[in-house]
Amino acid sequence: MRVRKTFLPFSPPLIGEEEIAEVADTLRSDWITTGPKVKRFEQEFAAAVDAPAALAVNSCTAALHLALLALNIGPGDAVITTPMTFCSTVHVIEHVGAKPILVDVEPGTLNLDPWGVRDVLAAQNRKPGKHPPVKAIIPVHLYGHPCDMDALLAIAKEYGLAVIEDAAHALPAKYKGRMIGSLGEDSPVPVLTCFSFYATKNLTTAEGGMLTGTADLLDRARIWSLHGMSRDAWKRYGSEGSWLYEVVCPGFKYNMTDIQAAIGLHQLRKLPAFHRRRREIAQRYNHAFSGLAELEIPAEQHWTEHAWHLYVLRLLHNQSTLSRDALLTELHRLRIGTSVHFIPVHLHAYYRDKYGYAPQDFPVAYDGYQRMLSLPCSPRMQDQDVEDVIDAVINVIKSSRHRSRAAAAAHSL
Repeated sequence: MRVRKTFLPFSPPLIGEEEIAEVADTLRSDWITTGPKVKRFEQEFAAAVDAPAALAVNSCTAALHLALLALNIGPGDAVITTPMTFCSTVHVIEHVGAKPILVDVEPGTLNLDPWGVRDVLAAQNRKPGKHPPVKAIIPVHLYGHPCDMDALLAIAKEYGLAVIEDAAHALPAKYKGRMIGSLGEDSPVPVLTCFSFYATKNLTTAEGGMLTGTADLLDRARIWSLHGMSRDAWKRYGSEGSWLYEVVCPGFKYNMTDIQAAIGLHQLRKLPAFHRRRREIAQRYNHAFSGLAELEIPAEQHWTEHAWHLYVLRLLHNQSTLSRDALLTELHRLRIGTSVHFIPVHLHAYYRDKYGYAPQDFPVAYDGYQRMLSLPCSPRMQDQDVEDVIDAVINVIKSSRHRSRAAAAAHSL
């Protein structure tokens, strides 16, 4: 098998001269922390995703935390979410003192299963008072594929719940023609959406995030986002501002800086081109891998527009003797960067020990985890990089197939 001369990074950022010049302009200006460029970024981002309003923060974790606070969710409450996510989705529920309730995922998309959510809520209703009341659902648009939001919003309306979308992967995904981030505009229940701009994401500000939703909810979140002050720094120190402020809650230091927003403004303008390239790579992978019996390619429902933040293959163990870890090792030897998204939350020591979870408590998530690996899918990839990934995967699979057949033939002699 051909080995690349250089290692192919899994998900490098794509930063251009425009972002660099904008950062330099910021550094020469009067504002390097939260100021006019953050405001511009919020406005342009809200317009890009058709959101009623947007609040720029320093991470998606901060956005998730603020969403819970804005909805007054705390001790004595419960929040439903998925085990198939990065740990921060569940950490924030713990941070506000609420109880996370994990519900298994759909076999195809690995997104939160609405039927499972309904079953949990129905079971709790049969024993009122025995469990903390569920106040919200946090669906995760995993890998950039939107969850079944109509089903989840219908459940939320029936049970009087809020919905907080973890859209860390889902920019610029669409659900039934609508941008993820826009559903709070006319929803019958409160909806807040949380985005990530971490270095590996479809749009990066190095570190950063955005919370979108209705203006009233974001006004509450904005106060929590900067020490609980009734006026943010821009209002206090701008030309029309006042030194006077009042602390109205024990808030946090979650604000985005103008340096970060300077990067984000240009990344946002480049996002459509980035997305086209991600989709091209995903389609090329699908075409190459769909003919291999050992592999399950990612699901994409007809009612979505996938953001393709991640391209995740799953091995079919009934067709292959190759383990996921062996495939990862071989691809690394061939200088192809890969990863696993994610180790399910219930397998981590903190949650396993606190709540007594066993691996099989969420069988679909656990099975998916054992079979999955993520391939490079970055707009920075050249066509030859894409071909190198394809060749490496196919060669490792076919070599394993050949060894398995040879061993079976030898055993039959």
